[in-house]
Amino acid sequence: MVSLAIHGGAGGDGPWKGPTDLDPQRVACMHNVLVTVGSMLDSGLDSLEAVTIAVEMMENEPLFNAGIGSVIAEDGSVSMDASIMRGSDNAAGSVVNVTKIRHPIRAAKMVLENNWPVMLNGIAADEFAIKNGVEEVDQNWLITELRRAQWQKWKDAKSRPGSTDEDDGAILDHDEGMGTVGAVAIDKNGVLAAATSTGGMTGKPDGRVGDTPIIGAGTWADQSVAISCTGVGEAFIKTCAAHEVATRLRLGESLEEACKNMLDMVAPLGGRGGVIAVNSEGDIQVPFQTMLMYRGFWKDGEIMTGIGPNLNSH
Repeated sequence: MVSLAIHGGAGGDGPWKGPTDLDPQRVACMHNVLVTVGSMLDSGLDSLEAVTIAVEMMENEPLFNAGIGSVIAEDGSVSMDASIMRGSDNAAGSVVNVTKIRHPIRAAKMVLENNWPVMLNGIAADEFAIKNGVEEVDQNWLITELRRAQWQKWKDAKSRPGSTDEDDGAILDHDEGMGTVGAVAIDKNGVLAAATSTGGMTGKPDGRVGDTPIIGAGTWADQSVAISCTGVGEAFIKTCAAHEVATRLRLGESLEEACKNMLDMVAPLGGRGGVIAVNSEGDIQVPFQTMLMYRGFWKDGEIMTGIGPNLNSH
């Protein structure tokens, strides 16, 4: 029953062109997360801490759009969002537009554990996290050369927000890209949990909030399913996309059907993306409608990862 799935964002149009020079590093990170956290779950770690650690590890990878390596906003700064939810009791925590911490997902978990409120925003969220032991960092530490190059390309081309996010060469050859990271898990006690973290979209306007920190849009967990979404956040907000999967399961759809039908519902609103989900039986789905989605799962000691259409066994 113990299962773990992760994603590192979805994006792009057209057929997958194959891995970039930076992709092996991303895949290695995902593999390390799955090996490490999968074995911890197998040894009895609870699902809430498991998804927190999994996302923290991806927040530590500069090539994912979360934590260090988060994309740069219109004004040249980095601001990050994260949310987390436990399915057994609908406990949830979220931080919005944090700018001073290494691990937004750890801050979101602390909000959850504090019981009230569910969401904290901006400076107050940073201060709460730092006071409770989340590592403080400065903006220069968060910004990488790749993200600065993507931001400069975006600015020079006067393109739309997000257009350079998947562009490893910082050349505008991908139509769109979202690099959110997320994790879903079920533990030995049958408790489900989901977590999602992001730096948003390159060139996003000041104050913009996507789906990642919104419970029910980017993240959801209940006693039947745990979901983490990635894509164009506005469309996922408009459809309460993560919660939509849970609703469809209650109406009798399979996990595969529920995930696919949710993505089909989001797509006409400009929200093509992907989703990872695990249900109470430990079944996993990782569908996407974009050119690529960084994804992988651990189940019964088996590890699978993928970027383009196919998953590879490890």
